Amino acid sequence: MAVQERDLESIVKKVLEELSRKEETPEAGQGVFEDMNDAIEAAEQAQKELIKLSLEERGAIIEAIREASRKHVETFARMAVEETGMGNYEDKVRKNVLVIDKTPGIEDLKTEAVSGDNGLTVVELSPYGVIGSITPTTNPTETIICNSIGMIAAGNSVVFSPHPGAKDTSLKAVEIINQAIVEAGGPKNLITSIAEPSIDQANIMMRHKKVRMLVATGGPGVVKAVLTSGKKAIGAGAGNPPVVVDETADLEKAAKDIVDGCSFDNNIPCVAEKELFVVEAVADYLVFHMKKHGAFQLNDPKHIEKLTELVVDNGHANKEFVGKDIQYILKQIGVDAPQDARIAIMDVEADHPLVPAELMMPILPVVRTANVDEAIELAVEAEHGFRHTSIMHSKNIDNLTKFAKAIQTTIFVKNGPSYAGLGVGGEGYTSFTIAGPTGEGLTSAKDFARKRKCVLVDSLSVR
Repeated sequence: MAVQERDLESIVKKVLEELSRKEETPEAGQGVFEDMNDAIEAAEQAQKELIKLSLEERGAIIEAIREASRKHVETFARMAVEETGMGNYEDKVRKNVLVIDKTPGIEDLKTEAVSGDNGLTVVELSPYGVIGSITPTTNPTETIICNSIGMIAAGNSVVFSPHPGAKDTSLKAVEIINQAIVEAGGPKNLITSIAEPSIDQANIMMRHKKVRMLVATGGPGVVKAVLTSGKKAIGAGAGNPPVVVDETADLEKAAKDIVDGCSFDNNIPCVAEKELFVVEAVADYLVFHMKKHGAFQLNDPKHIEKLTELVVDNGHANKEFVGKDIQYILKQIGVDAPQDARIAIMDVEADHPLVPAELMMPILPVVRTANVDEAIELAVEAEHGFRHTSIMHSKNIDNLTKFAKAIQTTIFVKNGPSYAGLGVGGEGYTSFTIAGPTGEGLTSAKDFARKRKCVLVDSLSVR
C-alpha cells in the first residue's frame, strides 16, 4: 500500500520528536547499580579520574550540574510530591532553585599561607576520596544536588543511599547529574546510587573500606549510625525550631514571617518554625495578624486534643501526616479549614505534647509567657539541645543577644522567616545538610575536604 505524502510527513515528525526526547532524557540507570559494592567501586574509579582534572575543569563540571538541574526543577518538584506525598510543588521548585544557585562550588576551597625566614607553608583543602551520603525523603533532590556540588567541588566522588520513600525521585536526580558531568568532560559514575535502597545496602556503604567519609542527613537514628561507624562523619540531624516574639517586635511583620516560614513546603524543612513562644502582652495582637496571613485558629479544647492524638505518636510525629496540607489534617478530626488556610495555630501550655515533638506539619502551637525571659527559657527547653535553628522577632538587641547565647543554634534568624537562614531573602550561601550534631553548620565544599600542610623550607619568602 502506498504511503500518502501527508502520512509520511506525520511519520517523520514523530520520529524527530522521539529522537529529540531521547536527546533530552538522561540514559536510564546512569550511575545506578544493583549492588552497593559495585556502586562504590565505580565511584572510586571516577574519583581517581576527577583528581586528574584541573580546578577549572572541575568548576566546569559544577556549572554543568547547576544548569542540568535547573532544566529539571519542575520535574524534581512534581516527582517528589507524587512519590512522597509531602509538601507542595511550588515550594519544592523554590528549594531546588535555591540549592542550584546558592550552594558554593570550588570558590569555597580557600588556601591558607604563612611565610617567614624559614620559607613558605601553605595549607590546602584536598579530597577524602569516596563519600557515602545518606539522603532524606523530605528534601530528596535538594540534598542530592547540594551534596553533589559541594562534594565534587572538593574533589570527591559520592555514593548516595537515598531514603526508600523517595527512591524514584532521588535516582532521577542521580541520572541527570551524571549525564551533565559526562557531557562537561567529567568521568562517568562520579555520583552513584543503587536501584533498591535499603538499610542493608546502607550498612554495606557505611562499612566499606573505600568509603572514606560518611554524611547523613536525616533523623537521630541514621545520624547515630554514621557517628558510631568509626569513619570520619558529618551528621545533619533533627531540629525543633522555636520562634520567640517579645513586646518590642514589629508584630504585623512578625506574624507574616512566622506564617510564611511555618507553612513553607508544609513545614517539612528542619529549619521551619515548629512552636511559638510569645509574651502575653502582645499575644492577641500577634495572633490577630497571623490569622490575616493564613493562620487558622483552633479554639475548641476537644479539637486540640483530637489533633494531638492524631499527629503525635509516642512523642514523635505521626509519619502519616508529615508534610500534608492543613486542610487534609484537620479533616481527619472533623474540622473543615478554609481553602486559604496555610497553618493551624492553637493556644497550649509549655508542657503540651505538641510543643516538644518535631511535627514537620503546618501546625504551630502557641505558648504565652509572662515575659521574654520565660519565653527564652521555654524555647531553649523545647529545642532539646539539637542546636539546629531558632528564630526571634524583637527590636531589643539585648533580648536578641540573650536568646542567641542561651540557645546556641547553628542558624539563628532575627526578624525574618526561618528560611532566611537558608538564604531565601537572607544573605549568605545555602545547604540542605545542616550539621548541628557534629558542628560543621551549613556544610559546603570546605567541609568535605581534608586540610593538608605543604612546607617549603628556606625558600619563596620574599618579604
